[in-house]
Amino acid sequence: MAISDWTGLTQGKGEYADVNGINLYYEIHGSGRPLILLHGGLGSGEMFGPLLPALAANHQVIAVDLQGHGRTADVDRPLSIETMADDIAALIGHLGLEKPDVMGYSLGGGVAMLTAIRHPEVVGRLVSVSANIRRSAIYPEMLAQQGQVGPEAVEFMKDTPMYQLYQRVAPRPEDFGRLLGKIGEAMAKDFDFTEDVRGLKVPTLIVAADADMAPPSHYVEIFALLDGGQRDGGWMGEGRPKGGHALAILPGLTHYNIFASPLLAAAALTFLDAPQA
Repeated sequence: MAISDWTGLTQGKGEYADVNGINLYYEIHGSGRPLILLHGGLGSGEMFGPLLPALAANHQVIAVDLQGHGRTADVDRPLSIETMADDIAALIGHLGLEKPDVMGYSLGGGVAMLTAIRHPEVVGRLVSVSANIRRSAIYPEMLAQQGQVGPEAVEFMKDTPMYQLYQRVAPRPEDFGRLLGKIGEAMAKDFDFTEDVRGLKVPTLIVAADADMAPPSHYVEIFALLDGGQRDGGWMGEGRPKGGHALAILPGLTHYNIFASPLLAAAALTFLDAPQA
């Protein structure tokens, strides 16, 4: 994968917000109904460069660099999606936004989902892309690979777009090994958000590639927790999930290219721009 596939060299207005004990970097693109955009692990908001023109055509897109990623320097705390979700809720308050939509991919998808779970009062609609709600749903070979992530992997990462992007934009490029260590520790911890998702009140679109890090059945299971797939949808949509939830399995994609696919932009915008039920 070329670095151009990861970045797209975005041209937004960059700012910092001192929130929840961290100086969080974000970029604003376009105008319209606000959409908070959260990148994947070892990336930054620039990962969404190929999609930004479509997303920002009718939305004010606020692309955030999460803790220790991109232009947001790390702080002395573990890397956890719960804490990063609190960062996003604090950013929403800092910016004075009225229930913006939140969309995230992979690590960012987990952070987006936890933001909606922990702070439903500040989120309009949620798009969670390629995010698993149970560690056990991830393929065993992928769990084994995740177990190899740590500071000692820096040398092996130097030819990757993740490393090259970090070196280009991070305030402390020498911290890449520290980030790998924290990511490795976070991925080694067991998690299961089944019951939290079951009570999710924010209208949610679950998105995954048809060849993702977990089987399609896992994302169907998440949809089922949200009252999806329980009955025929009906001629007028009267049998659809009661909370306005939806599911999209995108064809011909993987965990490693879904974030840059026009199919993702189309699915997300169809959901986000649909009339309120």
